[in-house]
Amino acid sequence: MSKGTPKANAIEQAVSVLADPIFRALAEPSRLAVLKRVLQVERADIAEIAAGLPQERSVVSRHLQGLHDAGILRAERVSRQVYYQVDGPAMVARLEQILLQVRALAPYCCPGDLK
Repeated sequence: MSKGTPKANAIEQAVSVLADPIFRALAEPSRLAVLKRVLQVERADIAEIAAGLPQERSVVSRHLQGLHDAGILRAERVSRQVYYQVDGPAMVARLEQILLQVRALAPYCCPGDLK
């Protein structure tokens, strides 16, 4: 990032936060349905996850990959199977980072008490 004013730097960070893969992954209703299914089954392979969803297995697989790429899911390969589960610690850590960046921007764009 270039050296600019604190406000300009905060704005650049805020824009980059809004482009974070976690938001893109959660912005699609179908991916949210897949995430909900993974939360319900806790740890499962594609067959078990897809069994509870209306989408084709290949579509569910793409959504799982998108959620994994965004750091929302972890994947563990056991032999030929890949098991997915929510990566809670990684999600919490990323959301805390995002919150810190938003708090840094708030004084420049959103006056008021941030408690």
